Amino acid sequence: MQVPAHFEYEKATSVEHCLALLAKFGPESRVLAGGHSLIPMMKLRLAQPETLIDINDLTELGYLRVSDGELRMGALTRHAELLSSPVAGEHFPILHDAERVIADPIVRNRGTIGGSLCQADPSEDLSAAFAAVRAIMVIQGGAGTRTVPAREFHLGPYETVVESDELLTEIRVPILPGSGSAYEKVERRAGDWPVGAAGAALWLDGDTITEVGIGLAAVGAAHFSAAEAEDALRGEPATDDSFTRAGQIAAEHCRPISDQRGPADYKRHLAAELTVRALRRARGRVRGGKG
Repeated sequence: MQVPAHFEYEKATSVEHCLALLAKFGPESRVLAGGHSLIPMMKLRLAQPETLIDINDLTELGYLRVSDGELRMGALTRHAELLSSPVAGEHFPILHDAERVIADPIVRNRGTIGGSLCQADPSEDLSAAFAAVRAIMVIQGGAGTRTVPAREFHLGPYETVVESDELLTEIRVPILPGSGSAYEKVERRAGDWPVGAAGAALWLDGDTITEVGIGLAAVGAAHFSAAEAEDALRGEPATDDSFTRAGQIAAEHCRPISDQRGPADYKRHLAAELTVRALRRARGRVRGGKG
């Protein structure tokens, strides 16, 4: 039987209490939210925290609402809550697309969006979706609160900008007119990590692309995004030809590796094809857009 190494357990009663516990126990402590990634890693001894700080009672971090022109989500919001939210689906259908293909109902009922983002797995779906819609992460610590763009949140595989005495508390997504978004994923079986995935968000003025976001997962894209492909699309018409060129550029700049999910060349092909599919669906979801 696989069991974790010995650890101490603390239950946080508020955000301030959690921050005090993080400061007290230092870098060898870990925050426990849904636990679907952390606990298996502990059982395999890939993670051996000295102290677990349970934040599941912090109901102040479990919300989803529109405020000041932004969709705001507490970091303890469960995947199932995001999937069932009408307001999230109305403004950012990409989030519903991504949530539908994340794991299974058991995981979605317990897992949290903040936990998924902080896990920083290179194949994580929401990280690519939030990169596409240019989300903003709110991080709280003893010195105060700071905001970080989603594309600067991940430093590398399993590493984020959140310091050992800080906590991700909120995700904000600006709501702008003329937008549409979508997420496309290829997986070996339902709910699995992606072989490759792409998310796209478009902002149009007529048929002209005024702003665009492309997020990629599992294909070795820096910061879960395809910045070069986005640059090629701004100011261009939202046509299939433009999307095809963007897909090719996205594939050229990603760095997939061959593993048990597939060879690198196939993943690069997916980066191109799924980028095009996501852009087409995003175009069709812009009010008055063409599908």
